[in-house]
Amino acid sequence: MKKTLLSGMQATHSLTLGNYLGALTHWVQLQSQYDCLFLVVDLHSITTKHDPKELREKTYTNLAIYIAAGIDPKQVILAAQSHIPEHAELAWVLTCNTAMGELSRMTQFKDKSQKAGEHIPAGLFLYPVLMAADILLYQTDLVPVGADQKQHLELARDLAGRINHLYGKDLFRIPDPFIPKVGARIMSLQDPTRKMSKSDPDPHATLFVLDTEKQTEKKFKRAVTDSGSEVRYSDTQPGVKNLIDIQCALSGETPEQVTARYVGKQYGHLKVETASMVNDKLRPVREETERLLSDRSELDRILKEGAEKARARAQKTLRTLYDSLGLVKPAP
Repeated sequence: MKKTLLSGMQATHSLTLGNYLGALTHWVQLQSQYDCLFLVVDLHSITTKHDPKELREKTYTNLAIYIAAGIDPKQVILAAQSHIPEHAELAWVLTCNTAMGELSRMTQFKDKSQKAGEHIPAGLFLYPVLMAADILLYQTDLVPVGADQKQHLELARDLAGRINHLYGKDLFRIPDPFIPKVGARIMSLQDPTRKMSKSDPDPHATLFVLDTEKQTEKKFKRAVTDSGSEVRYSDTQPGVKNLIDIQCALSGETPEQVTARYVGKQYGHLKVETASMVNDKLRPVREETERLLSDRSELDRILKEGAEKARARAQKTLRTLYDSLGLVKPAP
């Protein structure tokens, strides 16, 4: 049997070039190798103040981008997190088995709570528990994780082991991190020492999948490079390195092959050609996303079918867990 792999992205903002190259392109390759569940993670998107209209729109848009990028709803389970109430149910059980000290040590909570001011939402504190529920609910074997999510996966592993020890050794499968052999870490176009972010306040820092071709060209022309003029792949030139990494992720070439094309050329050539490569790659994704969004009923059908498949698995996990916890089964 294929191992189960689960991943998802928040619906808070539009997906970025970093999301596309760092996650989506890998998902497309993985869907034939593993039993995959890919979620539009909307419950996580309400841990801080949000615009309901924007959340609803981004849920549809991000789902459409998943499919336009090559995710096949017939081959994987595609669903919205909130359509599967078992996520919240399991999160409560896990909350009851999680220490406050464990959550207070989470790096993301420390960072985000500082930005929240005096009124820190409890959901921000409990965010990792819901993420653990997402993972453990489906007896997941593998979870693609970046550096910023490693702590959260470790918590999921700890909780699975803890509950297995207390209530039954086979209640949860212990998930492992999945690290792609080739991973693209795309950095901000304005501060190449930081990862490209969906929520960056600088409008020129992030390239979104659905940006127009003119917006793409403009953002790359304004991209921060470095002092000097020679195109080199070096940590001392993070701006140039970021553009080369983008080209490598798009073409499959090595940094040495890319830099060889720019011997004797200026940074301007690198910027213009990187923008052109991005537009060539994203053009069919943008067009297909627009087509999919023109028929929301089809997207609703995909979400409904995905939720039904996901819930069948989730309910099996919860029934076994509730029985082990001593909760009385409802009468048939």
